[in-house]
Amino acid sequence: MHLATTMSSPPESRVSGSSAALANERELELLRRIVLHDREAFRELYLSYHRRLARFLMRMSLSHESVEEIINDTLWTVWLKSAEFRGASRVSTWIVGIAYRRALKSLRQARAARAPYTDEFTDMASELDIERGNETQQWLERAMAELPVEQRMVMEFAYLMGHSCEEIAQIMHCPVNTVKTRMFHAREKLRASLPRLAGGWQP
Repeated sequence: MHLATTMSSPPESRVSGSSAALANERELELLRRIVLHDREAFRELYLSYHRRLARFLMRMSLSHESVEEIINDTLWTVWLKSAEFRGASRVSTWIVGIAYRRALKSLRQARAARAPYTDEFTDMASELDIERGNETQQWLERAMAELPVEQRMVMEFAYLMGHSCEEIAQIMHCPVNTVKTRMFHAREKLRASLPRLAGGWQP
């Protein structure tokens, strides 16, 4: 599989605009009910996001215990602050942004607890839920695991979660140009590392 085929299509083209809009409308309705302390609405939102957030957080090299703690902390924040959501972004952008910031805090705390902290980004593929036995996919996941965390997460947000550059900027609290720069450097590193990981395979 050519790297360009795997990674160069605009993220927006991979997500159906109509289905994304319908999903966002449903989540907005759930938030409106959560503002009124509707526990059934919160339960539906929790179940909808638990697996999505778990898969995303595992890719940040967090432990299972930390992942569960961050998910619960994130969704508890949604319960407490639902009235503060003003619809400036998709609901998913807001929720993933909360989880991302808590994950970064957890990683910083882990670094402080481990001296020295030596292996932040390795062996990520073993923690991914690899549903395809495709060899190229495994090479790509190994290459992604070698990226610096900011570059890796830009690619995860864009190509696996379908967020636009503008939404990623909101999630990561950085300018859109910073997102694009990180994405550019990530692609360049992937093009360089994939042949090595594949034993000479050329993209």
